[in-house]
Amino acid sequence: MLDLAYETPKPKVIAGATGDWELVIGMEIHAQVASNAKLFSGASTQVGAEPNSNVAFVDAAMPGMLPVINDFCVEQAVRSGLGLKAQINLTSAFDRKNYFYPDLPQGYQISQLYHPIVGEGEVLVEMSPGIARLVRIERIHLEQDAGKSIHDMDPTMSFVDFNRTGVALMEIVSRPDIRGPEEAAAYVAKLRQILRYLGTCDGNMQNGNLRADVNVSVCRPGAYERYQATQDFGHLGTRCEIKNMNSLRFIQAAIEYEARRQIAILEDGGKVDQETRLYDPDKGETRSMRSKEEAHDYRYFPCPDLLPLEIEQAWVNDIAARMPELPDAKKARFMADFGLTDYDANVLTAELEAASFFESVAKGRDGKQAANWIINELFGRLNKEGRAISETPVSAAQLGGMLDLLAKGEITGKMAKDLFEILWTEGGDPAEVAASRGMKAVTDTGAIERALDDLIAANPDQVEKAKVNAKLAGWFTGQVLKATGGKANPAVVNAMVAQKLGL
Repeated sequence: MLDLAYETPKPKVIAGATGDWELVIGMEIHAQVASNAKLFSGASTQVGAEPNSNVAFVDAAMPGMLPVINDFCVEQAVRSGLGLKAQINLTSAFDRKNYFYPDLPQGYQISQLYHPIVGEGEVLVEMSPGIARLVRIERIHLEQDAGKSIHDMDPTMSFVDFNRTGVALMEIVSRPDIRGPEEAAAYVAKLRQILRYLGTCDGNMQNGNLRADVNVSVCRPGAYERYQATQDFGHLGTRCEIKNMNSLRFIQAAIEYEARRQIAILEDGGKVDQETRLYDPDKGETRSMRSKEEAHDYRYFPCPDLLPLEIEQAWVNDIAARMPELPDAKKARFMADFGLTDYDANVLTAELEAASFFESVAKGRDGKQAANWIINELFGRLNKEGRAISETPVSAAQLGGMLDLLAKGEITGKMAKDLFEILWTEGGDPAEVAASRGMKAVTDTGAIERALDDLIAANPDQVEKAKVNAKLAGWFTGQVLKATGGKANPAVVNAMVAQKLGL
């Protein structure tokens, strides 16, 4: 595992007219459970289906229809809890959360308030090498999603698509441990990464499959420490919730704006109202949506249609035994087994598919060399063309085969770049392509030596300069490589130059 002896990051401090202020942030992440069926019905969760085509009778709240729990969604919630080192509650229960939305056909949401399926956990958010924040998870509960209202199809009417209604969500609630906009974005990114590794949520923020409600408050320096000591939220100031954030960049901008808005109100002698707000990315500001509801406003009560959910410890143990290697463990292993830097390991473990690609290439080879080629050449080209790792034209086997040719000295670094380009555009077996294109390093040291001797004899002044300044010996290496059409091994040439010139 990674060394957890991290330095804690300092809180974000904003200078106001009357002194400094610190940010306190808590987050509620709504993560759509990766499942082919909804939480309480067998209706499909397929994205992009025709409106209202994935709606079972229970989703549409038809009279007499009763919910039936999808045990796979329960398993996914348990797996997520285990991935966040959280307490799994063997007994949990569903409640009705009553409120009216046009796209909520029941008039209530089946959720979990009093007895969630997952209890306290944690997420380690690394801000930079040696700097990390431990964000505590308060709970994870299962609930059903609402539908989608559409307002831009007709100037006088709104439409409702119930396809999303009843889709399983995990609401992951953090403690107010996040102290700045960058930390908030890093926390969401880390949580998304873990869920994607677990296969419990695809993390697609653009489609709303992972979205965040951000609670922001400001306080004077020292107030957060008093909260930590007493667990009295009164020290933290009045919070406002920014709803449905689905962009890391917008999350940071919204927090920054909202913090400054609250500071301006407080320094002007006003009072921050606890409310729900929305972020307008075009104007770069938050605006009021409604007053902030409390639990009693929703009139929660136990759902009469569902018995308490009881699971067995043996079942939890079985899920735990099948857990994949998670990002922090994989990063630590890559650094230990392949000698990667913290930066390289971070890049290669950011996405599971990229990590798997690297392992395939690095197996039995120089891990650092494999990392350099993947990060610099492969990722660089993929980014340039707007492709994902799953769309790479150069497979792990092809890249590995090319690195084998390099390791054997059969091709030079320059040839490898030319070969990579051919594999990218035309494909093929690296060894066969290299042979057919005449890509073969000059291994005849006699030919290299003759070319070098001729250079030394013809350039006595350059020889004297190189003996005074060894860096100038590179001129001879460059000339030999030029004379051999770039086919000579630079390392061999460098060694021979040093020997001939007595450097």
